[in-house]
Amino acid sequence: MIGISADFDPVHLGHVDLIGKARELSDETGKEVVIYLNKGYSANHAPFFASFEARSRMALEAGADRIVPIEGLHHRLTMAYTVPIRIAMMIQDGVTDYVDAAEVNPAKIKNYARGFIKRGIFSGIPRNLPNRNVIRWYAVNEFLYQRFNRKMEFHFIPEGKVNGEKISGRELRREILENNLQIPRSVAKVLPESTVTILEEEIEQGNIPGTRNTEVLLKRLNTSSRHYLLNIAHLNAEAVEHIVQGRWYQAENQVWASLRQAGYGPVLSRLALSAVEEDVTRREVYELLKGYEKDGIIPPDQTMDRVIERAWFVSSMGKEGLTSSEAHKKFLEGARTRDKPEYSFDAGLHLRSFELSALEEGMKAHLYVDKRGNLACELKTKEGKVKSPLKLPGKMATYLRLLVDSQIIPLQAQLVKRKRGWRIKLTVG
Repeated sequence: MIGISADFDPVHLGHVDLIGKARELSDETGKEVVIYLNKGYSANHAPFFASFEARSRMALEAGADRIVPIEGLHHRLTMAYTVPIRIAMMIQDGVTDYVDAAEVNPAKIKNYARGFIKRGIFSGIPRNLPNRNVIRWYAVNEFLYQRFNRKMEFHFIPEGKVNGEKISGRELRREILENNLQIPRSVAKVLPESTVTILEEEIEQGNIPGTRNTEVLLKRLNTSSRHYLLNIAHLNAEAVEHIVQGRWYQAENQVWASLRQAGYGPVLSRLALSAVEEDVTRREVYELLKGYEKDGIIPPDQTMDRVIERAWFVSSMGKEGLTSSEAHKKFLEGARTRDKPEYSFDAGLHLRSFELSALEEGMKAHLYVDKRGNLACELKTKEGKVKSPLKLPGKMATYLRLLVDSQIIPLQAQLVKRKRGWRIKLTVG
């Protein structure tokens, strides 16, 4: 099979060129052209403008033989994780040739990729590199050769352009929306006729544009506790704090403003909103990725144990006088601690005497970061809520905070009775 992985939202002339290249290969080899089409959420974690059914029709009209849906990934995982999973799916399905568009010389893409492969880096590819995602695809394809003993052959074509400007699906969608869902001439000229026809049908039927379930999204953000929000994947402590401070939300753009204040860029904001909308927990993401790790699909630098190990290393380097960024750099260069990360440890509590009688061994403790930035927990007793900051040595407090801010590592906590009194037992992963 000859594969293309895409959103196609909508199919434009650049996509037609991709399918045309795949058809050339098909004519030479007799293989079918298969589009692995993202469903549910786009590769950039947003709801689609056009439905999966409409985009499938567009792709088939443009010359594809078959459509395979890819779903369940893009509201749960960053692109660093979805790419290995998508490539593995294609290889296992029997795709032998992969077609993609690139702005730079294919030889340069392969050269960049070899450098990252040599260093074992598949997630930290610099943002300023041209065609960064194509480099990632090529590198991961090479990595998965170790797992499957086969890989896809890459075929690159120039990116689709009109008058020297790259065709942007985002801009096409924006123009249609700004033109009151009428397709302006500037958009129609970069779309095949079949796409224009399908879009007009979808608009007439009220299927365009696709949107978020803002009622569910805003209700969760307006009413959920700090510990509930911190348990949602892709929200760190600072994001939760700004979300709580920004309440009461009446529109999605107000949430975007809060996430910007927390340092979230557009891609991570879309992923975080999708995770909230679909109620995606850290536990769900963690177990999903552990399953793919077991299948040998996740590169070593992206495994859950490596994320935990990095947090442990950075917290350990504090006593050496290194900043977090300096320690992170050393970790990427291969530095490690002699001791292994702790996956279970105790934290102390600040309890008032009248609260003690309500406590019971084994109570679940809900972790959160309070408005002052302190790690804390909440216990729900029969008599009400007991809230307390956690008492931890400096290294362990830093370690726990880094895990909290990992956005995907789940943390469990429960009340335990020790010889010296009540403690919170924390379990990582």
